[in-house]
Amino acid sequence: MEKRQSQSNDFVVIKAVDDGVNVIGLTRGTDTKFHHSEKLDKGEVLIAQFTEHTSAIKIRGNAKIMTQFGEIESEMKK
Repeated sequence: MEKRQSQSNDFVVIKAVDDGVNVIGLTRGTDTKFHHSEKLDKGEVLIAQFTEHTSAIKIRGNAKIMTQFGEIESEMKK
């Protein structure tokens, strides 16, 4: 029987407040790399999950981020 590495089942809900929100998944391991990206338009929602491959999620643009720890809003650079 193969032993699987445990992973967190933490989900993050990202709702775009404006057009053009970029969501980028970053890998685990010795070299952190981009492995997936999505572009959201106003009102679109993405549900993301941390996995054995995804250790971080980077969000650019105006978005509302909802987690088990609460809500936060990202902002555009001014």
